[in-house]
Amino acid sequence: MRKGEWPRFQARPYVCGAVGPFEQATLNLLAQAGPDVQAVHTAPEAALLASAPLTPYATGARTTAYAWGGRTPETGGEPRANAWLRVGETYETPGLVDEPDTVILHTGGLGLVDVYYLQDGDAVYFSSLIEPLLALARRPYEVNWEAWAAILTLTYPLLEDTPYRQIRRLPGATALTWSRRERRLRVDRRAPRWVREEPVDRGVTGGDLVALLHDALKPYDRVLVPVSGGYDSRLLASVAVAGKMDVESWTTSPDDGLDNDIDFARYITRELGIPHRIMPQDPAAYPREALWAARRLEFLTSHHAWYSPFAREVHGAGRALVDGLAGGPLMKNFLITADAVGAGTGASRREALLKALATGEAHIPVLGEAAAAWMDDRVRAAFTRATSMLHGHRAELPLSVLHTRTVRGIARSPVNLVGPEATPVFPFLHPEFFDAALSVPVARKEGGKFYREVLRAANPRVAALPSTNTPLLPNRRVPLRSNGPVAREWNHRMLVKAAQIPGLMSPQMLDVIAGGPDALTAFGSWNSRFWLRALVAFGAWLTDYEDVLGDLTPPWTSRSAE
Repeated sequence: MRKGEWPRFQARPYVCGAVGPFEQATLNLLAQAGPDVQAVHTAPEAALLASAPLTPYATGARTTAYAWGGRTPETGGEPRANAWLRVGETYETPGLVDEPDTVILHTGGLGLVDVYYLQDGDAVYFSSLIEPLLALARRPYEVNWEAWAAILTLTYPLLEDTPYRQIRRLPGATALTWSRRERRLRVDRRAPRWVREEPVDRGVTGGDLVALLHDALKPYDRVLVPVSGGYDSRLLASVAVAGKMDVESWTTSPDDGLDNDIDFARYITRELGIPHRIMPQDPAAYPREALWAARRLEFLTSHHAWYSPFAREVHGAGRALVDGLAGGPLMKNFLITADAVGAGTGASRREALLKALATGEAHIPVLGEAAAAWMDDRVRAAFTRATSMLHGHRAELPLSVLHTRTVRGIARSPVNLVGPEATPVFPFLHPEFFDAALSVPVARKEGGKFYREVLRAANPRVAALPSTNTPLLPNRRVPLRSNGPVAREWNHRMLVKAAQIPGLMSPQMLDVIAGGPDALTAFGSWNSRFWLRALVAFGAWLTDYEDVLGDLTPPWTSRSAE
C-alpha cells in the first residue's frame, strides 16, 4: 500500500502519534507519511493525531483517555488508574491514556485493531498502518524472516512480527508505558478477562446464547449479514430477523472450488424472508483483487483475495456488517483435533494444535529442506511464546486459536478490508456471549451437537437446512479463480520473483516454475493452493519493495552449509 492508496477511514479513524521523549520533526514526518491527520492531544512526551476528531472518553484534572476502536466507552467518566485493560478487553479497542506520571499506549484485549510501532531511543512512534512508520525506519529495510516463516506456513505472523525488523505490532492486552518519573519505557503485557477468569461449566443452553446474541445486536438497526452455507452466518441472520432489524444479506463465492455457499444461502435467506444479493466474482480480475487485498493488508496474510470485491461493495452499503468472527473456535471446536483434546502433556497438546493450524503437505514438497526445517523451528518457538499465558488454562485450545489464527489471519477481512470504511459488528465477541460460549465444555461441542442446539433455539426451520458444516454432502465443483488462466500468469510471475531467494523452494517446486504458468494447474488441492497463495503473496511483496529492501540472504542458507 503506497501513499495515495490509503483506506478511507470513515467508520474507524486512522491514528498515529508518539510516546516518550519524541522529536517533533520525526513526528511531523510520520504525520506526513500517512493519511491526513490533525492533532488530537499534545502534551510533553505524549502526542496523538487522527484522521477525524476524537473525544476523550474520560477526563480528569490532569488525566485524559482516548480510544479509537469500533466500540468505545461512554464519554464523561473520571479516569481510574490503570483502567486501560478493562477498556481494552470490554470494548476491544486500542487507546492512549495520559496520566500525571505515565503515558500509556495500549491495545484491545485480543488486539483486533492494529497498533504498529517503531522505537527510536526512549521514544516510541506508533500508527494504525505499517507503511507510514517505514518513513522513519532505516533504509534499506531489514527483512524479518521470522514473520515470513509464519506467513508462509500458517498464513499469518505471530507475536509482534511484521515483515520488517524495525516495525513491530503491539499484541493484544499489551501496553507500552512511559514513566515520566523514572524516565523509562516498559512493556506491560496483561492477561485479559477470559484468561484471568477461567471458565467453568455453567450449564449454558442454546437458548441462553441466542438471548445473549439478541443483546449484542440491540445497538444496531440497519445491518448487512453476509450469509454463507455454514452455521455462523445463518445463526446471526436468524437472530437479526427475529429482532425485527432491517436486514439485507449478500453472498459471494469463497473461491474454494465449490459453490455450496451460494446454493445454501439461497435456501436460508428465502426461509428468513430477507433480501439476498449474489456478489459475482470475475476470474479475469483475480490478480488485481489479490494484489489489492495483499497491499491493503500490508502483506501480513495470504488470505482474503476472494473477499476484495465484496468488501468494496460493503463500503457503499450504508449498513453495519454483522460478522461471525470467532464462531469456529468458540462454538464448533474448529481446528481443535482429537489429538489435541486427548494429548497427555501440554507440549503434545500444543504440538497437535500447531499441526492443525499449519498448512499441510502439498502434492509436492514446496519448501527447500533447510528452509522448511528453519521455519518449523522458528514457528514452533513463536507459537509457544504467543500462547504462553494460556498454557494449562481450561480453555487453552479455543483461546489459542482465537489469539493466533482468528486475530492475526481471519479477522483481517472485516477489520481491515471492511473496517475503516464500514462498521464491522462481532456479536460472538460481545463480552457476555464470549464468556458464556467459552464456558461450554469441549465435549458438548464435539461434532457440532451443541451448535445445532443453538441453531434450533434461534430458528428450527433454518437449522434444518443443508449446511457446509455437515460433512459428506454432495458438492458442485466450480473452477478456482485463483488458478484460472489469468491468475496462473500472474501467480507464475510472482513465483519467479520469490524463487530468487536462495533455498526457499524445493527442487520440485523450481521445476514447476520452470514449466511455466500452465504447470500451476496441479495446485488445485486444499493444501497445495494455500502454499501457492502464500508464496505468491511473498513474491508480490518482494516486487513492491525490492528497491528498498536490504540483504535478502535468508538465515537458512548458513544452516544448510553447516
